[in-house]
Amino acid sequence: MSEKLPCRTVDMSFFDECKNCFEATVEVNASAAAIFDCFEDADAWPKWAGPIQRVEWTSPKPFGVGTTRNVHMSGNLVGYEVFIAWQRGERMAFCFTHASSSVIEAFAEDYQVTPLPEGGCKVTWRMAMENKGVSAMLMPVTGIFMRMMLKHWLKNFKKLVESDYTG
Repeated sequence: MSEKLPCRTVDMSFFDECKNCFEATVEVNASAAAIFDCFEDADAWPKWAGPIQRVEWTSPKPFGVGTTRNVHMSGNLVGYEVFIAWQRGERMAFCFTHASSSVIEAFAEDYQVTPLPEGGCKVTWRMAMENKGVSAMLMPVTGIFMRMMLKHWLKNFKKLVESDYTG
C-alpha cells in the first residue's frame, strides 16, 4: 500500500486563485447524460486519461458532493479524492485530500458540460495544482507539457464517449 500524505483540501475558488491552472475544451457528439455515464464508469478512465491505471469509487451511488474515490496512476501515485461539486449532466469537480507523493500541496480538477444548440456538448476540463519543493520550481516547464497533455487526453475522452456511450 502507498503512503497516504495529506494535501490541502480546496474548494471551487482554487481554480480561480491557483497560478497553475490548465484548461482544455472539446465538443463531444453525445448527450450530457452519456458524458456523465463515462465519468461515472471506473473502467473508462484508464482508457482515455493516460496516467490513470485504476479508479475505485469508495462511495456508493448516487454520487454527489462528498463522494470519494481513489485513483491509481503511473509511477505508483495514488490520489485520494473528494468531490467538491457535482451536478450530474452539468459539472463535477474534485480535489485530493491525500496523495502518495510528498510534492503535492493541493490538486483539483473541474469538468463542466454545456449542451450546444446544434446538439452534443462542450466539455471543459480544468486542472489546478500547487506543488512543493523542486517540483514547484519546475512548474513553468511542466505546465507547457500539462497543457498539451490535457488537450490530448480530452480528445481521447471524446473518441471514447462517441464510440462507447452514445447507444
